Amino acid sequence: MKANTSAALSQEITAQGAFIADDADGKALWSKAADTPRPLASTTKIMTAVVVLETPGLDLDRQVSVKQEYLDHVTENDASTAGLKTGDTLTVLQLLHAMLLPSGCDAAIALADTFGAGDTVDARTKSFVTAMNAKAASLGMTNTTYATFDGLTPDDKSTPRDLTTLARHAMANTTFSDIVKKQSTVQSATNGRSYTWINTNRLLGSYPGAIGIKTGTTTPAGPCLVFAATREGRTVIGVLLNDPNRFVSAANLLDMAFQSDAASTMKLRQLPEGAQTD
Repeated sequence: MKANTSAALSQEITAQGAFIADDADGKALWSKAADTPRPLASTTKIMTAVVVLETPGLDLDRQVSVKQEYLDHVTENDASTAGLKTGDTLTVLQLLHAMLLPSGCDAAIALADTFGAGDTVDARTKSFVTAMNAKAASLGMTNTTYATFDGLTPDDKSTPRDLTTLARHAMANTTFSDIVKKQSTVQSATNGRSYTWINTNRLLGSYPGAIGIKTGTTTPAGPCLVFAATREGRTVIGVLLNDPNRFVSAANLLDMAFQSDAASTMKLRQLPEGAQTD
């Protein structure tokens, strides 16, 4: 079995910031610069999902029409996309899949626009971001600031510890946890158009027991990953910020937590050609 000591991990973990904890009690198992705020890229979408899912009176079957502004947002920012088509109608639950699996920024703005308050898309999305920051504060995420609903700016910042707090909270929601563990899904709009969304988290289907959670990559943030795995009834949750080897690092941290050696033989799931990579 490969050594899983803290000293060994210090050499292996290439992240600028990292944190891993037991889900049950939040007890830290290993950390690196855990309280240094860094850009968090599309891991921002975890909070976007939480704000939607905790909306009073939420109807997951509520229908949302795709506006051209959503597609323009993707084009203008060269952002990851779920490939939504203008005029298609999808449910809130489908849009959550579109945002969390292929990391669709088109789905993220659709949700922020739908659940924000105001007279324009810009006003509604800004009010939604205000709600994201309020939720972060209520969870005690004192080193977190959201500037957008999808993490495309370097002003969206958090720490590994704060993101682990958020991830533990999000995974307690069964709708969220059911979505992020899926390797792929096929969904149909009301007009019959079929969408196939592939999860950008390559840890799923590669590391035994992996159950989520979310990737993120921008130039300022580097590759990021919020991850979780369950073995024999025990779940651990972790965060890696700016890690070029994020999936291997996650596997090494999970091996440490579970006293396993699965990382040494892990073969990463390959994404289909043309799939989003985030």
